[in-house]
Amino acid sequence: MTESDKQPNKLTRRTLLGGAATAAVAVVQTSLAKGATFRQIGIPETPDDPTRQMGVPPGKVGTRSKFETLAKNPSDISSRSPLQDFHGIITPSDLHFERHHNGVPAIDPNKYELLIHGQVERPTVFSLADLKRFPSVSRIVFLECSGNFRTGKETMSPQDICGLTSQSEWTGVLLSTLFREVGVNPGATIGRASWFLAEGGDSALMTRSIPTRKGWDDAIIAYAQNGEALRPEQGYPVRLFLPGWEGNTSVKWLRRIELGDAPWQTREETSKYSEVIKNGKVRQFSFDIDARSIITFPAYPAQVQKGWIEIRGLAWSGRGRVSRVDVSTDAGKSWQLAQLQEPVLDKAHVRFRHLWHWNGDATEIMSRVTDETGYIQPTFAQLIEARGTDTGGYHLNPITVWQLKPDGRVLNRPENFR
Repeated sequence: MTESDKQPNKLTRRTLLGGAATAAVAVVQTSLAKGATFRQIGIPETPDDPTRQMGVPPGKVGTRSKFETLAKNPSDISSRSPLQDFHGIITPSDLHFERHHNGVPAIDPNKYELLIHGQVERPTVFSLADLKRFPSVSRIVFLECSGNFRTGKETMSPQDICGLTSQSEWTGVLLSTLFREVGVNPGATIGRASWFLAEGGDSALMTRSIPTRKGWDDAIIAYAQNGEALRPEQGYPVRLFLPGWEGNTSVKWLRRIELGDAPWQTREETSKYSEVIKNGKVRQFSFDIDARSIITFPAYPAQVQKGWIEIRGLAWSGRGRVSRVDVSTDAGKSWQLAQLQEPVLDKAHVRFRHLWHWNGDATEIMSRVTDETGYIQPTFAQLIEARGTDTGGYHLNPITVWQLKPDGRVLNRPENFR
């Protein structure tokens, strides 16, 4: 026996406090695991002095502060992202807008299968594991519903007006990779294998006809969003993602792709998702999302004080990059160039800013985007003139006008900028 073995272990202050802290954390974790709240185990959720009280131990999943009340506003078929509450260009996954046609299905990823068939050389069924074995790609791109526009009341926020758009980093396998795997004619624009039908695995069997050229271009079979598996509301375990195209073509819960020589004329591209235009005609297959911008601050329900205000907002285009955003603070009489926040990505939301000194007088503020094709965001009156109707519909992207009152209230201009 050594001399040290004869001596009892020395109890130091550090050992005592360390042991007590470990025990305390263990008690807290055990209590929380049993469903207790912090208040029930004697830890106030909001202490007067957080430096004098043990904090919450690490958990399995991070949570949003109780002081942050961001939320979507759901209806029976959709829920809108709170654009006015965001600070960057990436939408938190749980706040990404939703649009469903018969609810969110529950799909077991272990039983998932994607069938690609029709005018192909090798009809194939892919499991989720099969898809993940192919080379992957990630892109930061927006998604927008083609019906993303509402107006009619002064008390409407950016979320209410056009909250059916969100942006994420999407990860998956290029559809062109799978086309090569099953043997699709790469040069087809007319005739054999020039279209494909995408079918969802929800109870609505959502289906859309897509030109095969989009599949060869930049279409993604996505299985991840913002670094994690797709959320069920976003198509778990697999969805089609078509950058820059109207949201309903990016079919969720994708289960089947059929190649053919003509569009299938499904319900979602005939009676739905088509636009009435002049002379009683109807336009189909308006795939590209036109450029749009919106000021997200100051905007309803904000109330501001006179002085320096940083006007902030979002701009995007399904046809490419945003090239410029102009801001008017005098009801459209004059326009000033806003600053674009890097990165300015292809088919992606970009932040714009403009510093402005408000003197307290009533005025109207608005933004107008120009994309790299030269397309300029129209006024509501210009849209009506082009369409020959003001009955609403799809692909409406008018300049949005905010009324700034002398008391600092910011209200939507219901009739928009005519």
